[in-house]
Amino acid sequence: HVQLVESGGGSVQPGGSLRLSCVATAYTVRSGCMAWFRQTKGEEREVVAAFGPSSTWYADSVKGRFTLSRDNDKNILYLQMNSLKPEDTSSYYCAARRSGACYFWASNWSRGTWYDYWGQGTQVTVS
Repeated sequence: HVQLVESGGGSVQPGGSLRLSCVATAYTVRSGCMAWFRQTKGEEREVVAAFGPSSTWYADSVKGRFTLSRDNDKNILYLQMNSLKPEDTSSYYCAARRSGACYFWASNWSRGTWYDYWGQGTQVTVS
C-alpha cells in the first residue's frame, strides 16, 4: 500500500533553511500529482506547493523562498525552504493524488480533500 514518510523538520532561526523530504513507497513520484501542506494547531490546513502534470504552484506566502523538487531515482519529493520566517512555523504534510487521476489538477491542486494519501507530518519551528 502507498506510504508517504516525511522528514527534515526541526527548529531554526528566522532567515534559516530546512529541506523537507517525503519518501514514497508503492507510489511513483515522477508521474504523480503531489503537494506539501501545512497546518498549525487550531488553524485550517493550507497548501504550500504542488506538482502537477506540467506545472508547479506555490502559495503566495512562500513564492521565492520555497522550492519543490523531486528525485525520481530515489522516489522522493523535496521542499527546500529558505529565508524562513516565524509564520512558517507549522506541521508540514506530504500529500499525493492516486496514480492516473491527475485530471482537473489545475482546479484542485490546493484542495486537501483532492489528495488520497498523506504522510504523518514533520514539525517546523522558526523562532
